[in-house]
Amino acid sequence: MSDQHSFETLAIHAGNTADPLTGAVVPPIYQVSTYKQDGVGGLRGGYEYSRSANPTRTALEENLAALEGGRRGLAFASGLAAEDCLLRTLLTPGDHVVIPNDAYGGTFRLFAKVASRWGVEFSVADTSDVAAVRAALTPRTEAIWVETPSNPLLGITDIAAVAQVARQAGARLVVDNTFASPYLQQPLALGADVVVHSTTKYMGGHSDVVGGALVVSDPELAEELAYHQNAMGAVAGPFDAWLVLRGIKTLAVRMDRHTENATKVADLLTRHPKVSQVLYPGLPEHPGHEVAAKQMKAFGGMVSFRVAGGEEAAVEVCNRAKLFTLGESLGGVESLLEHPGRMTHASAAGSPLEVPADLVRLSVGIENGDDLIADLTQALG
Repeated sequence: MSDQHSFETLAIHAGNTADPLTGAVVPPIYQVSTYKQDGVGGLRGGYEYSRSANPTRTALEENLAALEGGRRGLAFASGLAAEDCLLRTLLTPGDHVVIPNDAYGGTFRLFAKVASRWGVEFSVADTSDVAAVRAALTPRTEAIWVETPSNPLLGITDIAAVAQVARQAGARLVVDNTFASPYLQQPLALGADVVVHSTTKYMGGHSDVVGGALVVSDPELAEELAYHQNAMGAVAGPFDAWLVLRGIKTLAVRMDRHTENATKVADLLTRHPKVSQVLYPGLPEHPGHEVAAKQMKAFGGMVSFRVAGGEEAAVEVCNRAKLFTLGESLGGVESLLEHPGRMTHASAAGSPLEVPADLVRLSVGIENGDDLIADLTQALG
């Protein structure tokens, strides 16, 4: 599949070769652990054991690479499994990483409670401030880690600018592209070295699968990551890979609707007297609006806001919502809301990544926008 095709075409066709046996237009689920060899070492298509490679996973990995404009994609059992593989490939004890002051709580936990015990050091910086990133570097910095938009405060980092800082420091730039998806943003084209995804979210898109991915352009790094993926073994199973591949086919149309609805929701919230602040990069007053407009196709489906009445009022908004389902995760066709301080980001409590107690995070789905507005209006009271 030529990379000259449009994103929408690649999403449907990249990696999705018709089955040579039956002509099936959807890749089969190869629910198999091992493969018959034609004599010792005589592998058919390179397949010997499904931890090392599986045809359904291969289809997804080829698709991921095409959508991100990378050389190789790797699919994992979860987003954190992908991150763990990346850290143990890039780093050794004593190395240093700059991480953002706003990030997924599980990512912070991985650095603070797991990688730190292995001897990996990290510093926290506001990655929207290029000078702050530069100031956080040390002689042992091997990676700069960025989420843009960030979770849950929807901060925006200038990927091209931070990529330049990373190159000057001899470090690699890692961009978690989960909130944007490759339809809205392609970090490798902006200078990033590695793209991370929780494919659980927008890539899968239907709240029915857990998965993760890495995409890279450097062939040497790709081989190192593939070695560790096999050696560590937290790979995507064939059915999970198939579900993500299916979800990706509608990614473009879903992201258009997510963005359309999120824009309506953000507009409502900015005018509501019980909301003290709205965090959405599509708003002109958002501090990262101009950068987001430069590096993103549109502004996505995530909106966070602060409730004027404080923490308990924010919790009550979550409890009163009916169409917005109270639950963790994001990126599905159905709208979700949560209280990050008590839910997804509880692990960041007491750290520089602690989130405001009055914050509510919305994953705006693809339902009728007017219905979503009505539900938020009654939830806010």
